[in-house]
Amino acid sequence: MLIDCHVHLDSYTDAEVSEVLERGRDVGVGFVISAGTTLSSSERSIALSGKFADFFSGVGIHPMDIEEPFTDATYERLERLAVANEKTLVVSEVGLDFMEGAPDRAMQYTAFREQIRLARQLGYPIVFHSREAHDEVFRVLREERAYEVGGVMHYFQGDLDTARRAIDLGFYISLARPLLRYKYLQEVAAAISLDNIVLETDAAPQPFKAKRENWTEPRHTRVIATRLAELQGTTVEEVEAVTSRNIRSMLGKRWDVVRKYVSPLHGDE
Repeated sequence: MLIDCHVHLDSYTDAEVSEVLERGRDVGVGFVISAGTTLSSSERSIALSGKFADFFSGVGIHPMDIEEPFTDATYERLERLAVANEKTLVVSEVGLDFMEGAPDRAMQYTAFREQIRLARQLGYPIVFHSREAHDEVFRVLREERAYEVGGVMHYFQGDLDTARRAIDLGFYISLARPLLRYKYLQEVAAAISLDNIVLETDAAPQPFKAKRENWTEPRHTRVIATRLAELQGTTVEEVEAVTSRNIRSMLGKRWDVVRKYVSPLHGDE
């Protein structure tokens, strides 16, 4: 079984989500975890998880979507969302983004720290975003003891040193379609243990692409797994088994929730 640990399907209609999931099932994707980026998108993802057995959710506010200070009221609303449905598995997508034009950094830091605090309070793993901010992201993760819950460095495109820093903090490296085209990333993927890797597509609507069939979807997890198997000198079956086992390890007791909705779970001893 393949697991797509990070997608953004909340802006699709229910009918479109059904079609996207079905195309993923056709290539062996057992389930997806759809990240929230705002309070409303988190709420929408949770609603979708109630409609599709193989759809799970994260709650979070993306650093690029911060429009106002993170307050106690924000925290309380995220907390309510996080516990409203047992299929909410992670705090996602959170982090820091220092690209030009990004929201105020002070607001980003507060939101990141508070959402780590929420994850630790709930015992949920964290899926974090880092763009042009690795040193500061790792500093905040250490200071807020995010290693107590672990999680994923999402859409990884860093170098080997960055990968090792994330792994040393107790996080998995999540590889996506950039693995198919960047030689440096292929070298990183070949150099780290499969035990430290999970897979994702970061799938979301891509109207900027001329052809609908070229939009990234969970079905592309199969292509990523195939390339990773080549780089690791192993089989796709081994990549499936180990990356699924890694997600199970990351989720800990929350894996029992997954088992209620998804079967068969290969390697689910």
